[in-house]
Amino acid sequence: MAQRFGGKYSPNGDSRPPADGKGQPAPIPPHRFDGKRPNRAGARVNFFFFAALTMLVPAFTGGPDALFAGLGATGILLLAAWLTREGTRAHQEYDDRRIARRPAIPRKIFASVLTGAGLALAASISQPGLAPIGFAIAGGLLHLMAFGPDPLRDKGTEGIDTFQTDRVARAVEDAEKLLAGMKDAILRANDRALEARVDRFVTTARAMFRTIEADPRDLTAARKYLTVYLTGARDATVKFADLYSQNRDPATRADYESLLTDLETNFAARTQTLLSDNRTDLDVEIGVLRERLQRDH
Repeated sequence: MAQRFGGKYSPNGDSRPPADGKGQPAPIPPHRFDGKRPNRAGARVNFFFFAALTMLVPAFTGGPDALFAGLGATGILLLAAWLTREGTRAHQEYDDRRIARRPAIPRKIFASVLTGAGLALAASISQPGLAPIGFAIAGGLLHLMAFGPDPLRDKGTEGIDTFQTDRVARAVEDAEKLLAGMKDAILRANDRALEARVDRFVTTARAMFRTIEADPRDLTAARKYLTVYLTGARDATVKFADLYSQNRDPATRADYESLLTDLETNFAARTQTLLSDNRTDLDVEIGVLRERLQRDH
């Protein structure tokens, strides 16, 4: 759907931030990149899907045996492409986090095996003997070289209670779903400025997620933010998007933006509190250790 571009040189555009009530432009809140990078292997994965569909050509241009082999190769390669895409996403999330568990299923490794099997089946249409085995080995190795293996070990979990990290992982996963619901709902408002405003709140919320992942003990203090407040924010966004898409009421928009500002302020303040508490805990640990060292002397 086409969207109006907003900016300094656009119709009704204004590059200045809104006034603060005294005739002066209001300060622009700091905005930090939230670490969500574009899918680094997206083009290669999309090409993989296209390449899998080319197996339909020999399937429908050959004999009866070629039909079943070609359809089977197409299905196997499509499954391999899907596993590759999911494995790449999981790997990117793993890299974006300071503390992360290895994926439960090594999707990209399984995809390499399926790629080899699919190519072997496709090669059997026209290549007799041991040639399909060579295609299988070459295809699997090339896939592994192109997309890399899955993470095979946990990251940053040394000395951390695995039970606590599992609790945090589940809580963050549920919170991410609520944020995704907000981002999806605001699209119905068809307003790029509001989409950017929601993205800014999402960045602030994810800063709290990273803080909790760094110290799972913070989960208890922040659980209300990850559940009650985010659920309310998601529900409010859904209702606002449905209403605003119909009437484009400026007052409704102002109320919603005010809600986002309040949420962002409170999330940022809670994150700073959690960081301060973590700093206090560290100071206590350092103080205790220094006292022990002095006694030893």
